[in-house]
Amino acid sequence: MGSDHRIRYLRKQSWNTASNKFRKVKTPGRRITIQYTKKKGKGPQDKGCGGCPGALAGIPHLRPSEFRRLPHRQRTVSRPYGGTKCHKCVKERIVRAFLIEEAKLMKKLTREKEAKSAPKKEKKKKDDKKKETKKKGGEKKKGKK
Repeated sequence: MGSDHRIRYLRKQSWNTASNKFRKVKTPGRRITIQYTKKKGKGPQDKGCGGCPGALAGIPHLRPSEFRRLPHRQRTVSRPYGGTKCHKCVKERIVRAFLIEEAKLMKKLTREKEAKSAPKKEKKKKDDKKKETKKKGGEKKKGKK
């Protein structure tokens, strides 16, 4: 805060740094002192998909040390990916997984239908192939004399 001759820093550090923020408070004895303020926590961010900016809903915005002291039920949300991904991203993942499975199933069904409807080709045995080649090779070409 600006240069106010009525207050002075209580800690050793006298620079305006991020960890040295304070607010002025008037005491009952009509003195003006300072109260050091803590840094604000951002809260867990959804960085899994990159499409949803901002903090996750339902999780408190605390500094990391305070956040670790919370019970587990307050650090998460009770759903898949609770506490790491937002509800939109989870829904998108579920729908995508469902559609992929559906596509695989449809592909399988179409293959089965094609296999049933297409006429089966008989495979020639090796002996039959050998006989055909002998016949072709044994014939003499007739040309002009």
